[in-house]
Amino acid sequence: MSTEKINVADIFGENVFNDTVMQERLPKKVYKNLKQTIEEGRELDLETADVIAHEMKEWAIEKGATHYTHWFLPLTGVTAEKHDSFISAPQPSGKVLMSFSGKELIKGEPDASSFPSGGLRATFEARGYTMWDCTSPAFVRQDAAGATLCIPTAFCSYTGEALDQKTPLLRSMEAVNTQAIRLLRLFGNTTSKKVTPSVGAEQEYFLVDAEKFLQRKDLIYTGRTLFGAMPPKGQEMDDHYFGTIRQRIASFMKDVNEELWKVGVTAKTQHNEVAPAQHELAPIYAEANIAVDHNQIIMQTLKRVACQHGMKCLLHEKPFKGVNGSGKHNNWSLTTDDGINMLDPGKTPHENIQFLLVLTCILKAVNRHADILREAAADPGNDHRLGANEAPPAIISVFLGEQLEDVIEQLISTGEATHSLKGGKLETSVRTLPEFTRDATDRNRTSPFAFTGNKFEFRMLGSRDSVASVNTVLNTIMAEAFSEACEVLEKADDFQKAVHDLIKEYATENQRIIFNGDGYSQEWVDEAERRGLPNIRSMVDAIPAIVSDKAVALFEKFGVFTRAELESRAEISYENYSKAINIEARTMIDMARKQILPAIIKYTKTLADTVNAVKEAGADASVQSETLSEITVLLKEARSALMELEKVTEEVSELPDGPDKAQRYYHEVHPAMDALRDPVDQLEMVVDKEAWPMPSYGDLIFEV
Repeated sequence: MSTEKINVADIFGENVFNDTVMQERLPKKVYKNLKQTIEEGRELDLETADVIAHEMKEWAIEKGATHYTHWFLPLTGVTAEKHDSFISAPQPSGKVLMSFSGKELIKGEPDASSFPSGGLRATFEARGYTMWDCTSPAFVRQDAAGATLCIPTAFCSYTGEALDQKTPLLRSMEAVNTQAIRLLRLFGNTTSKKVTPSVGAEQEYFLVDAEKFLQRKDLIYTGRTLFGAMPPKGQEMDDHYFGTIRQRIASFMKDVNEELWKVGVTAKTQHNEVAPAQHELAPIYAEANIAVDHNQIIMQTLKRVACQHGMKCLLHEKPFKGVNGSGKHNNWSLTTDDGINMLDPGKTPHENIQFLLVLTCILKAVNRHADILREAAADPGNDHRLGANEAPPAIISVFLGEQLEDVIEQLISTGEATHSLKGGKLETSVRTLPEFTRDATDRNRTSPFAFTGNKFEFRMLGSRDSVASVNTVLNTIMAEAFSEACEVLEKADDFQKAVHDLIKEYATENQRIIFNGDGYSQEWVDEAERRGLPNIRSMVDAIPAIVSDKAVALFEKFGVFTRAELESRAEISYENYSKAINIEARTMIDMARKQILPAIIKYTKTLADTVNAVKEAGADASVQSETLSEITVLLKEARSALMELEKVTEEVSELPDGPDKAQRYYHEVHPAMDALRDPVDQLEMVVDKEAWPMPSYGDLIFEV
């Protein structure tokens, strides 16, 4: 174990071409032009880009880089990159020059034909462009390939459609900025020039031993266990949550932190999560665009460093049945360039009219577009979590807490709020503990969209998902709500009266979305149905929301998506769901046919031989016979379920891609998978462990 002392301040950002590096290395005029491009969206001229590219190349080479890559987020769910070396054509002397031009910095041309486009591009229409996103700093990644200069980029087709996650996010950030500034001006704010969504994404993950991982085809092919009986102990003792971090894990976390700090990711919090072998890492807030890139870096780093420690990092939303799955909490707020958090209620929220308007705009936006928010969290793995009493329910609601709920109730009932609840003193009855003021509001971990002091926490995302989609939706629905509020207030003769009336109107019309109780309870499911709130239980049922007329009108109004882009994303989502379930089903078939059933048949022969030997010895073989009979019954059930799964998988896989195929995977193939798993998991509990062909849950989650 390394005992080398690390000074975080010394290594933080050392591999990032950040503002400090740019000020040091770029001529003042070039630096000024770049900053104006970043802050005002101006076009960067090629001459300026050439200077930046040269200095970026020289800096990267000093870090040991031999290659550069445009690092982007296609619709595959993971990052993509094509590496080019800095070398140019050989010189007459036989030497090569190291070059990197402004043109190469600003634009790349990866083949777009093999990336998902949802019908936007035909296979033969191969050209696509990666375009430098100068708002997210370049960085040097150091791994087994050496040092590589990574340049965050957007990715678009030859005809301009977004083929990635970043482009719509940037569009949505511009939309909410425009409308938020418009709103602030109505309240007399003439100093703020920009409003930026601020995001902090908490990342949950599992760690398992690499040797055991490689003995399970389901983990290799799908990222989750398709078979597996629960061990005698799971998470019921709650002793893993915030427990002492094991030394092997602590060593891994130390290396992860150092890798992240070097590339400018503000890794802040780390701890054991609820389930055995589950952990969490959270960074400090950053602008939404940078936060999205940083979360992708976090996921890549977790996987890479885990391998270096003889482990595998599992980011699937539900790698183990019976214990909590993994999510990603997206903390979102709006912040001005001069430090104003628009979601900060202050000490007396009932008097903070600007905050109350922002708050009620949020209620309106979430109530109107709950279905689109739900779709932003749609993922095949998330179907195992949402509504399963371990993650927020599939019903979107907003938790405000006692203080803000009381303020809203005052507004609805009387038209004005006259007071705010106070937190009071926390009394522990222990003289040696200091007294302190408790918060005026408790937390609610069962709410999918919860106010937590000066931000909202969207808790539905799956652990593998990019946080780009949900922030694109949040930014856009807020742009719409702000825009509609401004349209009313800009025409008002009496601004103060108009804003009070609008706050009351929004609070009254959207109060159904507010729920502060237990989101896991059946009572809430029934109550939500009475309120008319959508309960979208699966990914395939969530997808249609993004191609509804309402969604198309929303996204086209603010230039975030075109109808064609939305339709392409829906098509990709249906295909991805079908492919994911097909891979899982075929993996189950492969494991059952080639590993599990042969192992059980072999074990039954051994058991039958034992029964005969006991009988021949004149002893009572009833126990052995009963065990053999029990296993035989389950074996027949498993074989019958296997044949049914093979049949239905083959039938559905032959269908053309689209919503019908995805629905049949959900309603037919998925239940057939469950029907096979049930007898196999029961068999695991009665078959000799030495005869079982793969590591058990106990081996995987307790022996890390």
